[in-house]
Amino acid sequence: MAKKEDVKNKIRLKIKSYDHRLIDTSTKQIMDTAVRNGAEIIGPIPLPTELRKYTVNRSTFVHKDSREQFEMKMHKRLIEIINPSQKIVESLSNLNLPAGIDIEVKLM
Repeated sequence: MAKKEDVKNKIRLKIKSYDHRLIDTSTKQIMDTAVRNGAEIIGPIPLPTELRKYTVNRSTFVHKDSREQFEMKMHKRLIEIINPSQKIVESLSNLNLPAGIDIEVKLM
């Protein structure tokens, strides 16, 4: 277990996407870039998949019992980079990630 003095700062990346294959390839690309620059990494940690369900009437004003149900799944991953250098931060900001990937960066 690391002491508080050992861990000075870290970057927490929370990655979200609707496509599980897209999020896995993007996570691998981020981890490869960080490892190539000599970073210490925790993760990727799969977070629970958020499931949103929508129910819609099939017809406009009659047949109220006839409905359709749709769902959207939001997949999430968590990566922590411990003691990042400026070179690591620059290389992560220059990554070309595909559309449909949302990255939330938090400095801790």
